[in-house]
Amino acid sequence: MTTGVSLVLKNVNLPEGRIADISLSRGAVSHVGAGLLSDDAIDCSSYLVLPAASDMHVHMRGGIQSSKEDWRSGSRSALAGGVTLVIDQPNTIPPITTPGLCNDRVLDAQLHSACHFAINSGVTAGTDFEAMWHAGAIAFGETFFSPSSYGEAIGEATLEQALKRIGNLNALATIHAEKITPVSDLDLRSHDQARSIQSEEQAVRTVNSCNTSRCRVHFCHLSSAASLDAASGSLEVTPHHLFLSLESVDNSSAFGKVNPPLRTERERKNLWERWGRITVIASDHAPHTMEEKQKKFSDAPAGIPGVETMMPLLVGHILDKKISVISVIEKTSLNPATLLGIRKSGFEVGDRADFALYPKTPVRIRADTLHSKCGWTPFENHMAVFPRQVIMGGTMVYCEGEFFKGSPQWFPGRGYNR
Repeated sequence: MTTGVSLVLKNVNLPEGRIADISLSRGAVSHVGAGLLSDDAIDCSSYLVLPAASDMHVHMRGGIQSSKEDWRSGSRSALAGGVTLVIDQPNTIPPITTPGLCNDRVLDAQLHSACHFAINSGVTAGTDFEAMWHAGAIAFGETFFSPSSYGEAIGEATLEQALKRIGNLNALATIHAEKITPVSDLDLRSHDQARSIQSEEQAVRTVNSCNTSRCRVHFCHLSSAASLDAASGSLEVTPHHLFLSLESVDNSSAFGKVNPPLRTERERKNLWERWGRITVIASDHAPHTMEEKQKKFSDAPAGIPGVETMMPLLVGHILDKKISVISVIEKTSLNPATLLGIRKSGFEVGDRADFALYPKTPVRIRADTLHSKCGWTPFENHMAVFPRQVIMGGTMVYCEGEFFKGSPQWFPGRGYNR
């Protein structure tokens, strides 16, 4: 074969309504229209074909936390959920705050990740932002304006100075905006009160006021309509805040403990009403072991797994005609790529040849079919649509429960000193 085309996706129903073949070569979309010559083709007439997602917010653990997750298990979980690029957060043990630690993290991922990846830099009073930018950090943060699991909070003065230096690099600062009130952490409802909607909104407004340099700011995992309305910059919401509420889970169970907390059913619906305001959907995949989550509530860590269920839950809503295909593509492919300055996955010539092929039949989510090491999910028995096949770089990397070797790449930030 002389065309160089590695694969043709035939009879793809594009978001604008027309049907076309998508030819893939050298890791990119090379032609949209009548399929070019290729030895390999997939008839997509019975599938919903979407550009594979880029998840801007995951915690792949590893190191001394490998019992929770590592690059191999976490990246496979991502692929099985239609995600081919993950952005790893820096609150590892130790946190990623030096070029050497950043390089070690990249090397670990290069050895073990099954999907594309990028690494964020930690933000502390002592971080050398310029050095981390040149080392390949794609963004700065999750910056903790309130303490969370394995994340130390920074104060207003430190944040203002950090945003000035990050802004001088024209880099992206990602912010975990919360404030904590002195309420005993006894169950999910008291956890909600300790990290209330009002204090989250207040933290968002404080971050806005600290951003005197007009740095590009991305607010992580906003959990309320009020916070979305108050925030300036790009806005991220998680599936657990969209699909779970205090009324839908056991109040005494730490399996629903997460920061920011789950909110009331009314607030969950309010969040959906702001769908058009949301820039990015990201999972905040933060796995902990079942043993840890079964501890006394106040001692149990906050965080839940979600990289494998994020897209399946959203696709279920697409098929139920509750949200549009185009809006999901924007929030999971186009907008993350634009914010991070990388090539998007998509249907246009030159786009990354990363796609997920979804059947049009939902199934119940079951933890024993998922791939995260942690072995549980807060979405047990929720209806979702999982991809049957996933393509990365023009090559099949997942098909009906089986993984195949691909060519995962590191996506360094624009300041990377090659």
